[in-house]
Amino acid sequence: MLGKTEIKVNSRKSGKTQLKFRRENMGKTIVEKIFLNHSNMKELHPGEVIWLDIDVRSARDFGGPNVIKNLQRYFPEDPVIDKSRTVFTFDTVAPANNIPYAINQQFVRDFARRHKIPLYDVNRGIGTHTLIEDGWVRPGMTAVGTDSHYNILGAIGAFGQGMGDRDIAFAFATGKVWFEVPETVRINIDGFPKNEFVTPKDFVLFLLSKFGSHGLLGKVVELYGDYIESLNLAGRITVASMGTELGLISIIIPPNENLLSELEELSPPKWQNEPLYSDIDAKYSEEYTFDITELEPMLAAPFSPDNVHPVREFIGTPIDSVFVGSCTNGRGEDIDAAANAMGNSKVAENTIMRVVPTTRVVTEQIMKSGTWFKLFSAGAVVSHPACGGCAQGQIGMTGEGEVQVSTGNRNFKGKQGAGETYLVSPVVAGFAAAKGKIWLPE
Repeated sequence: MLGKTEIKVNSRKSGKTQLKFRRENMGKTIVEKIFLNHSNMKELHPGEVIWLDIDVRSARDFGGPNVIKNLQRYFPEDPVIDKSRTVFTFDTVAPANNIPYAINQQFVRDFARRHKIPLYDVNRGIGTHTLIEDGWVRPGMTAVGTDSHYNILGAIGAFGQGMGDRDIAFAFATGKVWFEVPETVRINIDGFPKNEFVTPKDFVLFLLSKFGSHGLLGKVVELYGDYIESLNLAGRITVASMGTELGLISIIIPPNENLLSELEELSPPKWQNEPLYSDIDAKYSEEYTFDITELEPMLAAPFSPDNVHPVREFIGTPIDSVFVGSCTNGRGEDIDAAANAMGNSKVAENTIMRVVPTTRVVTEQIMKSGTWFKLFSAGAVVSHPACGGCAQGQIGMTGEGEVQVSTGNRNFKGKQGAGETYLVSPVVAGFAAAKGKIWLPE
């Protein structure tokens, strides 16, 4: 039962031959425009394989060593075509908590220093967030890296994609990768949630409840509606970050003036690039409209992100721990929301709360605002910026029998430890931390 949310569906599927015929010289979607601007193609259609020019190429501490080994094997003389557009980011096990990871990180550092390639070390936080903050990626650009949630860049109207170490090594060496042009689905959102506790996390969990992890497999989604327009950078990141869990290539949210201003306040762009928007006559493989007026707080129960239910069905479920962080919900606004939901309460007895900011910028923000100290005083463990429990290399892991609520994006067996993880919004996480159980105000 998912409440009274109304759904109107208008599916416009057709065969490939017919679709290709209809698309000749027709309008383009956002991803199609990005691909046209980053290829030598004069025209392209879904299903075609093209060579895509990549604006920014990155590798993290997970996967980075293998990228370098592939470069050394296949491109020993000239491994990196453009060092100004190549970067390493350390966020998975940061700082290293075991010898193998320490060795791998130093291996990457030595390569980066030798070839004068920029590197964001263990003190900077999650790579995709840092690249946005520091102006590496802006709307309309392309970027690839060794991160399965690299499509988070769709939050700012860019095309980002996580790939294997060989593909990333090829991108380092040539500045391009091959890619199949994906179909685009348009989703229109009507109304605003009446429930004051609904957040962008609840919205993206709602999408998972409708499409599951395979309903839109291999496609790009464009989101439209006043609710989508109202989302700031943090909210857009939350939604776009779970495109992976939906089985999507990407969720691309068209940038508006508020977002562009927010990006400008973070940092000037390293390269000038114009935002791209779909044409009025763009052709979508499918189009859906959802009314979210009655949307309520949602959660994903163990052991799948698409095992979605209203939070009210689980009120009273005892928990052992709370994790606030990850690339999905570790921005300053997310951590503030969790702290505000706690009010003046301490972390409940026999409950552990762990908080991991996404980046150094976010850490500074919550320190200056007083949120860091408020959470610390309440009994939470507030850590340095990084991926947190999702990476199994930092705080946020669960032991066997432990029940956790987490603002992360995955709750498969073993992903965040040996226990059971419920995926929730920062607001629900804050309530749970104060009560020691899944809870919502009446």
